[in-house]
Amino acid sequence: MSGKEKIQEDVDVLEQETHKFEIVLHNDDVNTFDHVIDSLILVCDHTDIQAEQCAWLVHLKGKCAVKTGEYDFLKPRCSKLLDLGLSAEIV
Repeated sequence: MSGKEKIQEDVDVLEQETHKFEIVLHNDDVNTFDHVIDSLILVCDHTDIQAEQCAWLVHLKGKCAVKTGEYDFLKPRCSKLLDLGLSAEIV
């Protein structure tokens, strides 16, 4: 095995070990911008600006990835967003 093949193999293994998931927030006709922004700040530790940008993307595009990480890290956050009445899923 050449050095280049070994590096690629190491990268492939690392990518498998650090597979990331995303919480995707979906648009709805129920929640206000303020509620979405406040929820993202509370649950996802967004800054005011990040939360507002995500809210606009959800509004304009229909959905937006709002948090990335390991599944076990995201699951309670996604559940909290759902408890707050938002439409979210882990993908």
